[in-house]
Amino acid sequence: MRGDLTRGPIAPALLRFAWPFMVGNLLQQCYNIADTLIVGRYLGSDALGAVGSSYTLMTFLTSILLGLSMGSGVFFSICWGQGQRERLRRGIVLSFGLIALVTAVLNVLVFVFLQPILTLLQVPDECRGLMAAYLFVIFFGIAATFLYNFFACLLRALGNSVAPLLFLAVAAVLNIGLDLVFVLAFHWGVAGAAAATVIAQYVSGLGLGIYGWIRCPEIRIRRQDLRYDRGDMAEILRLSSLTSVQQSVMNFGILMVQGRVNSFGPAVMAAFAAAVKIDSFAYMPVQDFGNAFSTFVAQNFGAEKRERIRDGVRSAVLTSTVFCLIISAAVFLLARPLMGLFVEPGETEILDIGQAYLRIEGSFYCLIGLLFLLYGYYRAVRRPGMSVVLTVISLGARVALAYGLSAIPAIGVTGIWMSVPIGWFLADAVGVACDKVWHPNRLNNPQNRRGA
Repeated sequence: MRGDLTRGPIAPALLRFAWPFMVGNLLQQCYNIADTLIVGRYLGSDALGAVGSSYTLMTFLTSILLGLSMGSGVFFSICWGQGQRERLRRGIVLSFGLIALVTAVLNVLVFVFLQPILTLLQVPDECRGLMAAYLFVIFFGIAATFLYNFFACLLRALGNSVAPLLFLAVAAVLNIGLDLVFVLAFHWGVAGAAAATVIAQYVSGLGLGIYGWIRCPEIRIRRQDLRYDRGDMAEILRLSSLTSVQQSVMNFGILMVQGRVNSFGPAVMAAFAAAVKIDSFAYMPVQDFGNAFSTFVAQNFGAEKRERIRDGVRSAVLTSTVFCLIISAAVFLLARPLMGLFVEPGETEILDIGQAYLRIEGSFYCLIGLLFLLYGYYRAVRRPGMSVVLTVISLGARVALAYGLSAIPAIGVTGIWMSVPIGWFLADAVGVACDKVWHPNRLNNPQNRRGA
């Protein structure tokens, strides 16, 4: 199934294309949430903190590969919108080779520097051994993450957002089943939870690649496609590298905040591990809506339908805002019961800390919803550097304020939670202001359309 986002009513087309993104990544969150639920309930709070901190680290590492895939996806979407099938196939070859090389290098580095990474994250002694055991296994899944994200971005660029969802659904169910077997039946501890995730990731990554080859003849590589094109590689590198920088900077900032959280001890570490899963789960749909919106803009950018892009911006902002208001109210009101899914009722300190985090973060989801739209928009109109700028503003403010405010005794760890929405607001303000200056002239400039 492939879709053309350059025609038809905008709001229905956006929602129809975006919902598999949303459901799919919610299922992807189930990978780590399944680990967190089972580990927190059956292996204790130290194991919960170790798995939670590992999740933050893995999000940073895989964000590099996700960013490269998303940047390539913009290239694929533009080629698809222009009807340039040969250039699309050539781009697939070039980008796959590039990201595979980065994956191999990254995989070697994380195994070599595992212990220094744990030291950098200020992991408490109580959790260090558990986190090392979990990471040693989970690192074997980095290649699987590359495969899934690459083929998912490729198929979505062609307008097919359903297939990635279906393969994620299978993998999520498999992950939960293997978690129960490896942790509860085989007693493999945190390593068993990691093994379940890795196996499920390979099923989704390899399965999606095979599906694409069978069902999408337009992307089957031919002998004449196996050649190097300097111009296409330069375009792919520009889009992919800057998107990867944007994704990795965003998650590196979160990783730095994780280090500050860890310095407050196991209770705060465990609370953050559980609360951040709920937080990510809550705003994940608007993040995916931003990615779907990026594909919409890129296809219409390639087809030179500028007015349709403007109409799409208005529709996307309204949709994202309404959704975020609903989710904010739900998270604020249900913060403690949601924490109770991960933590035993007797762990009152952890529950109190997690509830405070969720009520502060959850009140401002409209800000992160707008920021995700800005990221997707600037990527799609070939200004990925602007996404990097917004990320640096958002995360730079977050890291600086997290360390600065939390050092004040009267504020403490609450300063870490307060820093997040402040960073979102600053980035939104800059992103909107820059578009007001740049948008009217740049979007209609024919020199902005290489290869059109």
